[in-house]
This record gives sequence, structure tokens and C-alpha cells, in this order.
Amino acid sequence: MKVTEKDVTYVADLANLELSGEERVGMVRDLNSILDYIEMLNQLDTSNVEPMAQVSDRYGVDQSKQGSERFAYANREDVIEGLRKSLSQESALANAPDGDGTFFRVPKVIER
Repeated sequence: MKVTEKDVTYVADLANLELSGEERVGMVRDLNSILDYIEMLNQLDTSNVEPMAQVSDRYGVDQSKQGSERFAYANREDVIEGLRKSLSQESALANAPDGDGTFFRVPKVIER
């Protein structure tokens, strides 16, 4: 699948970016180059290649445990520690510079 200038223009519009014609052409070239390289990598046989590293093995996992025991922390029960009462709507809005009693009012920041 090749990226077209129409694709780049569409995504740039979604991201609210203004690209010149030269920038669009360069982006099409660069994205297609990346996709071509990925396609080349996909053709390699990696079935006998051992993984070199696992992110989960590097941070906070007990190396002495085996199998699913190592990842038990990921399945812990969701417990709210130090449960505290939330602010009421009135308290949250009390010091708002601009509000209507129900919502904060903020200036518009995105214009097209």
C-alpha cells in the first residue's frame, strides 16, 4: 500500500497542519520509504530468532518467579487506597475565573 499526496493532505488536515506542496511531496516520499523498508523486513524469516529483550523483564518484575506468577501484579484487584471525598461541584467552581454555575467557561483555542 502506497501513501498518496491525497492521504498526506487528509491527515495533515486532521492534524490541523498547513503543509506546502514541497512538504507534502517530501512527506509522501518519506512515508513510502518507511513502508518499503517495513515490507523488506516483513520478508525476513525470523521464526528461529530468539527475542533479545522484553520490556516487562526490565522493570518491576520479580525475576525469581516463573510464568504467570511473574505478571501477577498486572492482575491485581483495583482498590482505591486512601479513599477521600471528592470536591463538590460548587467547591470546584468557587474560584473559577469564569463559570456558569455548572461548567467552567474557557476561551476557544481551536479555530479553522
